[in-house]
Amino acid sequence: MRGLERLRSAQVIGSGHAFVQNIRRGRYELASDAEPPQRLAAAFTELALAL
Repeated sequence: MRGLERLRSAQVIGSGHAFVQNIRRGRYELASDAEPPQRLAAAFTELALAL
């Protein structure tokens, strides 16, 4: 449980995991035009360009 000693840490990890799973499943418009195996990489490329 190292690193998850606080409730907030567990919430951040859980939210991040849910976000990545939703991108992979195509639930967001982000990288929705990419093929499923490349969807996650394309989404993070789009996010990097937006920032």
